[in-house]
Amino acid sequence: MAYLIQRLITTFRPYSTSSFYCKTFKSDPLFHIYAILNKYPHFEPHRDRLGFLMKRDTLSSLLSNPPDFKSGFRFFFWASKFRCIQAYKCINMAVDILLTRNRDYDDGFTLYWETLDELKKCGVVIPSEAFLVLINAYYKAGFAEKAVECFGKMKDFDCKPDVFTFNAILYVLVEKDVLLLALAVYTQMLKFNCAPTVATFSILIHGLCKSGKIQDALSLFDEMTHSGISPNTITYTIVLLGLCQAKRPSEAIDLLNKMTRKRCLPDTITWDALIAGFCKMGKVDEALSLSKVLETQGYVLWIKGYSCLIDGLFRVGRFEEAKNWFDKLLQENITPDLVLYTIMINGFCKAGKLEDACKMFQELTDKGIVPDTQCYNMLIKGFCDAGLLKAACSLKLEISNNDCFPDTNTYTILISGMCRKGLVREAKQIFDEMEEQGCLPSVVTFNALIDGLCKVGKLEEARLVFYKMEIGRNPSLFLRLSQGTDRVMDKASLENLIARLCESGLYHKAYRLLTKLAENGVVPNIVTYNILINGMCRHRNMDGAFKIFKELQLKGESPDAVTYGTLINGLFKDYRDEEAMGMVEDMINKGISPSSSIYRSLMTWSCRRRKVSTSFTLWMNYLKSFQNCDNNVIRLIEEHFEKGDVEEAIRSLLKIDIKKKDFDLAPYTICLIGFCQARRLDEALKIFQVLQEFNVTVPPLTCMILLNVCCAARKLDSIADVFSYALEKRFSIPRRKSNLILCSMFRSEPHVNRAINLVKKMDAVGFDVDAHLSPKTKALWQYQMAMHKLPGVEQGVGGSANKEDIFAPIYMAHSKFLDERDASELVDWTWTSNSQMSGGEAQAGRSGNRRGGFGQRGGRGGCGGDDFQGRGSSGRRRGGPPREHGGFRGEEKKVGVAPLVALKH
Repeated sequence: MAYLIQRLITTFRPYSTSSFYCKTFKSDPLFHIYAILNKYPHFEPHRDRLGFLMKRDTLSSLLSNPPDFKSGFRFFFWASKFRCIQAYKCINMAVDILLTRNRDYDDGFTLYWETLDELKKCGVVIPSEAFLVLINAYYKAGFAEKAVECFGKMKDFDCKPDVFTFNAILYVLVEKDVLLLALAVYTQMLKFNCAPTVATFSILIHGLCKSGKIQDALSLFDEMTHSGISPNTITYTIVLLGLCQAKRPSEAIDLLNKMTRKRCLPDTITWDALIAGFCKMGKVDEALSLSKVLETQGYVLWIKGYSCLIDGLFRVGRFEEAKNWFDKLLQENITPDLVLYTIMINGFCKAGKLEDACKMFQELTDKGIVPDTQCYNMLIKGFCDAGLLKAACSLKLEISNNDCFPDTNTYTILISGMCRKGLVREAKQIFDEMEEQGCLPSVVTFNALIDGLCKVGKLEEARLVFYKMEIGRNPSLFLRLSQGTDRVMDKASLENLIARLCESGLYHKAYRLLTKLAENGVVPNIVTYNILINGMCRHRNMDGAFKIFKELQLKGESPDAVTYGTLINGLFKDYRDEEAMGMVEDMINKGISPSSSIYRSLMTWSCRRRKVSTSFTLWMNYLKSFQNCDNNVIRLIEEHFEKGDVEEAIRSLLKIDIKKKDFDLAPYTICLIGFCQARRLDEALKIFQVLQEFNVTVPPLTCMILLNVCCAARKLDSIADVFSYALEKRFSIPRRKSNLILCSMFRSEPHVNRAINLVKKMDAVGFDVDAHLSPKTKALWQYQMAMHKLPGVEQGVGGSANKEDIFAPIYMAHSKFLDERDASELVDWTWTSNSQMSGGEAQAGRSGNRRGGFGQRGGRGGCGGDDFQGRGSSGRRRGGPPREHGGFRGEEKKVGVAPLVALKH
């Protein structure tokens, strides 16, 4: 976007700087000008004799071939006072001459300052164009600090900056990411009664968008239009890109329509920016549609457009389409560049196709394109995501072979990968190596390391890293700012200090302070504080979490929805429900709207406390918070729920939600699980049926929880329905659980046919039935098939015999044992499995089993809770069937640990 701003502040292009062949004819005005300059070195008093000789192209010719360097610029300063000469057209030319002189003789800037000093001593008024040239030259030469210093020295030469000078210094400050100082300079500009132009607003809006302050950018855009200044194509493009970066597509479309209504036509740069913005938001279909519409209007999709679309397709996981677009690009004889190859490598890595990513990397090098550090970083990240940390570290060493060096992102990727694997000690070593190599860690680097330390419970070490981050690499600067009369403890105090320095004209000092703060280290952001708070909450240190919560507010940071959500969740875990609800009220009072994740958390915890009605009320409150919500419909849904008509309430909600693009299933599953936890099975089954009615897939975990509760209630019809649904969706069903269900159904005469059909369905959907069914289940299955003379008996399973006279004795021998044992196993498995749902349910399950007839120590077979192994072996000693006769107790010895389904394919 910088080139757009440069187009604004560079009003005119320079004339050609080719050597000017001076004519020697006395009729040529330059002849007379040279004569005057040679005769009068201080020619300013003789300006009347020069004025009538000046033409529009005379100044550019003189700058190209001056008698000497100083005289040429003195003449330029003098000519700048006359608007008719249009000296401002030669600004860029003067900048180029100054830079050329400085490059060739290393004295360009020195001679320029000497010229200014001489004019000051002679009492000559120096125009603002003189400093405009100097500011632009310093910035182009890479001396941004000198440019700011030059702007601050204008008052020493009694030179008042004009709008072009202000725009030039604002551009420098925005490009150097010193937005705070840029806004302070803008305030000074208004105090000098210097009216801002469209370029001024465009520069500042660009800076605000770059800093993620899109709302402030929109406010400034409105201020611009209210001031009577019409935005141009460049201004609209900057705002459009900012809205896309802020993921506000609808507002971007509205602004585009407004732009066309104002007869401000978008150009190629605008369309490229809009396509890129939609792709970054994940709105790839809209970007593709836009590109097709533009093609009909003559818009040519070139390599930049292809790169944006391919990157967007990779972002949303449409990997095959991205590959097809890359192939299309090759067919159109467009040569991929390093940027596009990097996008392809990153996309293949995200898809888990490391082999293709490596092939693409090899293709890149074979074509003579030298990979840069960013390209290596994409491949390193792919290795880290795949858990190949040694290969990733080896690739880091390879970077230096191509005249590149690992950068902050390289080390951050490795540190993040190590922390995800729990290798925090190794991550800390990489962090130390990073600092030794002079590579400065970013806030993301610190966040990754702090998060890793918190996850392994090293909270004190995490706090030390946080303090190191806060103090930075220059502790003396930190101490100086935090002490004395001008204490800087937060953003507000820093803004006040910068404003005071600008009021005094100390722009250079303000710039140096801000750049030193940036170089000193990274400032902890809200993400850093959220990571620490989450670590504290995870380890039940709520006092420490609230201490950090207060600390971040004292330092000028505003807690966001994630901060509050983390604290609310932590309070619920600590059984401090009233304080958690108080945090919700505090959040709303501070103008922060609870996000959908916070409402989901509130609903989940309410269900775990057996408060399903409260959970439903919270859901309704969330829906009411939307502006387009129909309150009458919500009220009607609430009435259905209050009357106990859960089925109709859920059906009405689904009719509303199913039409949305971003349909959220979570509230429905939370309510379903809530009814399960409250042992209100009928309501849970109604929700399950309504979801099926609307073709909404119930998640595997929710399905298993519902199955557990059906087992606890011994409702074999419901068990069969849920079990059949899980098979249709190819969910992983624990082996032990499915065997217990099938045994119970085989033992119940009305459900034998359904049990046999379930086994057939298991085989049809790809289960390895022979491996999945236990010997006892196989025996019961074959017996029932033989008794009912069903087809398929002769085939057998696992080599078992198939005749009724073989299965009947086995069945009868275990009949009484299996009746009681299957029932107790089914209930007991449910309780031990449900212990994963919440601590309360697990405790209730264990207590119930100990009180029940089948779970008592020394009882028949021993099927309950925590003493499963001991009681199981006791059962075998007291008459249980031996293992070789299908006694399944000896096969499974661990409570709640069931193998995943073994599929055929």
